[in-house]
Amino acid sequence: MSFTQPRPILVTHSGKFHCDEVFAYAVLRLALGLSKPGEDHTLLRTRKPELIEGGDIVWDVGSTFDAAANRFDHHQRGAPLRADETPFSSAGLVWQIYGERAVAGLLEPSAATHFAAPIAAALDASWVRRIDEIDNGVSAAGPVMRDSLNLATLVGEFNPPWDSPDANGPNAGDTAFLEATAMVSAMLARRVDGLRARLLAEEIVLAAHRASGDERLLVLETGMPWKNAVFKHDLPVIFCVSPASNGNWMVDTMPPEPESFAQRLPLPEGWAGLQGQELAAASGVPDAVFVHLRRFVGAAASRDGAIAMARKALAG
Repeated sequence: MSFTQPRPILVTHSGKFHCDEVFAYAVLRLALGLSKPGEDHTLLRTRKPELIEGGDIVWDVGSTFDAAANRFDHHQRGAPLRADETPFSSAGLVWQIYGERAVAGLLEPSAATHFAAPIAAALDASWVRRIDEIDNGVSAAGPVMRDSLNLATLVGEFNPPWDSPDANGPNAGDTAFLEATAMVSAMLARRVDGLRARLLAEEIVLAAHRASGDERLLVLETGMPWKNAVFKHDLPVIFCVSPASNGNWMVDTMPPEPESFAQRLPLPEGWAGLQGQELAAASGVPDAVFVHLRRFVGAAASRDGAIAMARKALAG
């Protein structure tokens, strides 16, 4: 992307800041490969029309939305809405244009090609949409709920208090704005990596299920989150076998629905609460280690042992 000057000028409003413009700034820096204001770009926090007009990218100020011209305000009449008529904030408007590129900037090239688009969509449906709702004070799902630990509140806490020297003057809050941006950038990076890992796990789970000789039994060679993939793709999995960090191999049961503490099929009642030799004798699996009293999880010392426990449980 070319700008009118070698060092692009990024403009948002001065004074008290909110989550939407801080988040938008973090996204723009990631998408454009910018690292530090004053070196590879200029950040202007101002309400002066002549300075706003000279910006290469302007958000949350200027009374104009024109994505082609890199103008992303949402306060004017006729500002754009989401499909369900939820108003965009500046974060949402910037995300529609730069979000996928920002995600790609946080991923290795091969992962970016594969996962940037679905991660950007997932973040838009969760974080970005929520920022839009809170900033505009509306929600399609009902009243906007605020709490002391949501991202908007945490960003707001960076604003200097009214009696601080940093709260007044032409550069009021500028340092705090950058500090808030650093927090948001770090959180966004963590979230992107978490979503990447979840999508990768989903691919591995689907491949393992396709390779299974019994569609009720899922065997994974590495521990990873697997239940969401089973629910999402409506797989008939009853048990999952995977290695634990202590060297054992786990036999996990599958709940009938998300967040449920029940099981589609619990481990056998005669194994409940047994360990070691008692469990080995009851199960017929020599290296069986334990079965929880509630029968939702068990373990063996080896992969083959865990698979044997799962197959015996399936056989009834």
